[in-house]
Amino acid sequence: MGAFDYVMTQTRNEAYMSGFTPEQLEFFYGFPPWVVAAWAIGVWGGVLGALLLLIRRRLAVWVLLVSLIAMVITAFHNYVLSNGMEVIGDAFSLSFTAVIFLISLALFLYARAMHKRDILS
Repeated sequence: MGAFDYVMTQTRNEAYMSGFTPEQLEFFYGFPPWVVAAWAIGVWGGVLGALLLLIRRRLAVWVLLVSLIAMVITAFHNYVLSNGMEVIGDAFSLSFTAVIFLISLALFLYARAMHKRDILS
């Protein structure tokens, strides 16, 4: 879901983005490059980390950790450093962000546990 959202937002897909208010579009399209980079690292790191877990590579631990940190940086920007709470701070968006964080954390902890059990090579 995160990869889809990232691609649709970055390509400014008209059908997908039509569900957002003009203020939300301005917010999303106004991200500084470092936020877009952190968002990309969070999203694509999560995808890569999950694939590395599937093929049982210990690199998954580090990739998922970096992805988690990037996601936290992105959320910090969106809800603390900018007016994101005003623009996208509805209950659904906040819940969605919390679920993403919990899934990211769970994937990292799972990968770390599998590494400690020598399941990942």
